[in-house]
Amino acid sequence: MVIPIVNSSPNQYSQINHSNPLYLHPSDQPRMLLVLKQFDGSNFNSWNKAMSIALSAKNELGFVNGKILKPDENDPNLDTWQCCNDMVTSWILNVLSGDIAESVIYSSSSYEIWNELDARFGQSNGAKLHQLQKEISDLSQGTSDLATYTKLKKFWDELSALSSVLACTCGAMHKIQELKQNKKLIKFLMGLNSDYSSARGNILMMKPLPTVSQAYALLIQDEKQREVHSA
Repeated sequence: MVIPIVNSSPNQYSQINHSNPLYLHPSDQPRMLLVLKQFDGSNFNSWNKAMSIALSAKNELGFVNGKILKPDENDPNLDTWQCCNDMVTSWILNVLSGDIAESVIYSSSSYEIWNELDARFGQSNGAKLHQLQKEISDLSQGTSDLATYTKLKKFWDELSALSSVLACTCGAMHKIQELKQNKKLIKFLMGLNSDYSSARGNILMMKPLPTVSQAYALLIQDEKQREVHSA
């Protein structure tokens, strides 16, 4: 779908509604960095998510997901669309490593670049699910501090996004969610090192069981108390 503008006069940008994806703010510049971390071929899912959020905030996500299609050659919106597409293309190229940027710079649109990156570096849902489940299964605190160990939450959130189910307000769905929360809590507590044995036992005695976030807060309190007593 191509969203129309008023006309293509020299002053056209002042006539485009701010909510229109074909509108570019005066502060939008080709050299702008939408995300801080450059994509070098690793952690594609995280980079893709961060860029999607940034492009959505700019109201330009439609250029990479195919919702804002290129107008016909005789369409008065063509030049404006091309300008916006080139801006989005610049934003993507800015956060790609040199070799990757060079490999896609001659693509005809930001949409083509986006699909090329996904085809090259993305994984099928099955592969992603397998990788995430393995990461979750293998993760334990070890010598990491408690804050580092909470990378579990990132894995769980990504897994949830891949295996989302239809919303339901029935009692059965509520029970399923509760069981999932408890399973996450047990995994979280099982991976902690022996310094948290006492706190872990206290948490497991709670009724109802807390969420992982609540348990994390309790463990931080326990950690601080032990630091005070050992000082």
